Amino acid sequence: MKKSDISNISNAESVERAEESVRSSVQPSGKFGGKADRLFGADPAGLDESARGIAVLVIVGVAVGLLSGMFGIGGGTVIVPALVWLGLAQRNAAATSMLAIVPTSISGVISYATCGNVDWLAALLLFCGMFVGGQIGSWLLSRLSELVLRWIFVVFLVFVVANQISFVPSRDQHIAMSALTGVCLGLLGVVIGTLAGLLGIGGGALAVPALSMLFGASDLIARGTSLLAMFPNSITTSAANLKRKLVHVKAALVIGLVAAVTAPFGTWIAGVVSPRVGSILLACYLCVLLVRSMFVAVKATRSAHIGQVSA
Repeated sequence: MKKSDISNISNAESVERAEESVRSSVQPSGKFGGKADRLFGADPAGLDESARGIAVLVIVGVAVGLLSGMFGIGGGTVIVPALVWLGLAQRNAAATSMLAIVPTSISGVISYATCGNVDWLAALLLFCGMFVGGQIGSWLLSRLSELVLRWIFVVFLVFVVANQISFVPSRDQHIAMSALTGVCLGLLGVVIGTLAGLLGIGGGALAVPALSMLFGASDLIARGTSLLAMFPNSITTSAANLKRKLVHVKAALVIGLVAAVTAPFGTWIAGVVSPRVGSILLACYLCVLLVRSMFVAVKATRSAHIGQVSA
């Protein structure tokens, strides 16, 4: 064999080894590592995928399922802070949360529907508005800064906590449907969908009190209807987020599937406690999140300010 041939073979092997090194460096690490997801591409980097990280995802899934069943929320108010704590950027955590909400809301809807606590027409009208709003929120999510997203989340929590403390829903009322009510439900859906796509929440924390306060729904009907409207909206918004490569698919599936198993137990708890107790429990839970989210937002603001000064 000629020396030139040997040299060419050696060079080819060097190139192949270099390409393999590059491929391995961009693949995600940890338990979820290995080949990049063929359908959606590689998951966003940064998430703690060690045994500890996976255990946290499972615990979050259990908590989300219980909260979803109890309060008619998707659980994004738990999922987003947990994923940020595990290392994901705020926008990736919000997008991942929306996908995790899909199986969670399906399980919750089934539990509420079997007890007759779902207004199907109101849920359809809400979804029509949420579909439009979800696309707006997903578009904003890919453009707004991390700092702005954190403060929007804080403001949202303040609004919801204030509503939970000031209003006690009835357990015997239903939505009186009319043309004006239908239009208002659609507009409410646009607002909820925009916030859902932007913050990575299902929208239940806003939809449930709104359905009770503005449309006269009982606490259980408001929760069941919210979950039903949330389910298709989560799918459409997640599709937009997946297209923009914002979602950590495997983490979303771990949380969502675990939550789907525990959601029926949360629904049972919701039927046992009184409406007032349910409102107080949700307000207490949101207050804890509010304190933590405000602390993180203030810390991020100070860091950004220091960075600007040093620059």
